[in-house]
Amino acid sequence: MMEQQITEGISITVEVFYNKEQSNPLLNEFTFAYKVSIDNYANFPVKLLRRHWRIFDSNGSYREVEGEGVVGQQPMLEPGESFQYMSGVSIKTDIGNMSGTYQMENMLNKKLFKVQIPEFDLVSPDKLN
Repeated sequence: MMEQQITEGISITVEVFYNKEQSNPLLNEFTFAYKVSIDNYANFPVKLLRRHWRIFDSNGSYREVEGEGVVGQQPMLEPGESFQYMSGVSIKTDIGNMSGTYQMENMLNKKLFKVQIPEFDLVSPDKLN
């Protein structure tokens, strides 16, 4: 499953994978990996400064994760460039979802702007049967 959203010329595409090896349904631990592709279709270079995630479980629990950069980096993308990274998340139920924003900086005029990360579902394959 892939989700994509474009904000101010910056495209965010997310692909999700259930991580069976790191999950333990008996202990209510469901782990997912996700691959994010960031494509700069704008006509100016950008730098990813911060991330802000909203993570929901189907039992109603909710948490936010905020911090600098992604996977320890603050990538800079020239027009036409892409950046990809893999990360992961654990939730307490077999269904949940995530969404969020990246804070970007326009490297030409130093203006900060938020780029939407499309909402994506976290679903254990057992739920799809």
